[in-house]
Amino acid sequence: MGMVQYHSAVNPPAVPDCSVCIANYNGAALLTECLESVLTQQGSHNIEVIVHDDASTDDSLALLKQRYPQVDIIASQQNVGFCIGNNRMVARARGKYVLLLNNDATLAPDAIQHLLGEATKIDGQAILTLPQLDWENDTLVDRGCLLDPFCNPIPNLDPRRDEVAYVIGACLWCSRDTWHELGGFPDWMGSIGEDLYLCGVARLHGIPVRALRSSYYRHRQGATFGGNRADAGLHTSIRRRKLSEHNKTRALMILTPTLLMWPLLFAHLIALLIEGLILSLLRRNTTLLHEVYLPAFASPFREGGFLRARRREIQATRTISIAKWFSTVSWQLRKLTMLVRHGMPKIS
Repeated sequence: MGMVQYHSAVNPPAVPDCSVCIANYNGAALLTECLESVLTQQGSHNIEVIVHDDASTDDSLALLKQRYPQVDIIASQQNVGFCIGNNRMVARARGKYVLLLNNDATLAPDAIQHLLGEATKIDGQAILTLPQLDWENDTLVDRGCLLDPFCNPIPNLDPRRDEVAYVIGACLWCSRDTWHELGGFPDWMGSIGEDLYLCGVARLHGIPVRALRSSYYRHRQGATFGGNRADAGLHTSIRRRKLSEHNKTRALMILTPTLLMWPLLFAHLIALLIEGLILSLLRRNTTLLHEVYLPAFASPFREGGFLRARRREIQATRTISIAKWFSTVSWQLRKLTMLVRHGMPKIS
């Protein structure tokens, strides 16, 4: 996993209520706004702040050491990705609750106060998030996400719906005990889709995944991996698309309960091939097919033993009904809807 160096915070809280965990890679231009939003939170609660720096090549570490001595720093000497970085932070955390926060996001002044209040009111295990606002125009992006049958995210914009399929790792709250019970983020996913997977495992365990109606966080969508914005047409990157399609295929195979998984997986794989062929023909370039779609198509065969073993392990813990699982699935085809609405994606 590579070497890490620890830089302990100066005067850390003795008993933190919450540990805010911020994964950072080359985010020197983003960290100040993110950290200031955390350090100026309203309320009398004690907050511990941990930053995992993933072998940044910019001035991130210098900024943290010079301006934020109250922050606990885990400095990785090797780039290990979002999953391992967050797992390391939660392993070091001391708070009863953890809040995963992207370095390209900021919290509303009352965010942690509302999250603590909701967690106390639930008085049990849950994964929570806040309404996500777009950084540039403050419009509502989502209150968590639903899924289509093939694990494509559908933003929840319904002000009356609180229970969702998953919440994104840019702002994800749960108790530290819940995180450890669920096993944290799967190291083998690397990045993209790990939040969908964790929330799916939680729901199978009977742990609710909910979005608050109050407070918010602001997020620079796509600042890390590119893409993820549709206001001026669909834009994404090969790197993001590769990780996304591969990990959604893995998640579908592991998380979908009962034998319904097999026809859904078959339809998903056929759709991947068709999508890859159409995009390659339109672009007159087979890069996408070879780098994105064929590897995702091959994953159930290449990783079949591992994925089936994980499926058996996870499905053995299922306590919810099939109807409850599919209550957060929308039977629309998300990719087709986005294609009709925004046209062909631009991929760089």
